[in-house]
Amino acid sequence: MRQRILLGEQAEEAEVNMTPMLDVVFIMLIFFIVSTSFVVEAGVDVHRPTAETSEAQKKTAVIIALTAEEEIWLDRKPIDIRMVRPALERMKVEQADISAMVQADEESSTGKLVALIDQLRLAEIPYSVSTVKP
Repeated sequence: MRQRILLGEQAEEAEVNMTPMLDVVFIMLIFFIVSTSFVVEAGVDVHRPTAETSEAQKKTAVIIALTAEEEIWLDRKPIDIRMVRPALERMKVEQADISAMVQADEESSTGKLVALIDQLRLAEIPYSVSTVKP
C-alpha cells in the first residue's frame, strides 16, 4: 500500500507544465512580428539619366547614390565623401568580390561624381554607373 502511494505521487510530479514554455514562445512571436513591421528602409530618390546603351547588371553590388543636393548615400545611409573609401575597403575585407553601383542624379554636379568615382578607384572597387533606358 505504501508503494502505491509513492508511485502515485511520482506520477504527478513527472507531469510537465507547458504553460510557461507557451508563454515564452508567444512573447517571442509577438516580438518578432512587431520588430519586423517597424523596419523601414530609408533611402534616397535619385532621378537617373537616360542612356541608349544601358544594360541590365546581373551581379549584385553595393549601391552608392548621389543626390541632386550633392549628398552621398552608401547602402541607404548618408555618408561623407571622405568616409566612402574606408567604408568600401571595410566591405571589401568582408566580401572580396564586391562591386559598386553608382546612382547619380542627373541634376548632381559632375565634380562630385568624379570625386565619388575617384574614391571607388582608390579603394580598388569595380563600379558601374546606373542609368535608365529611354
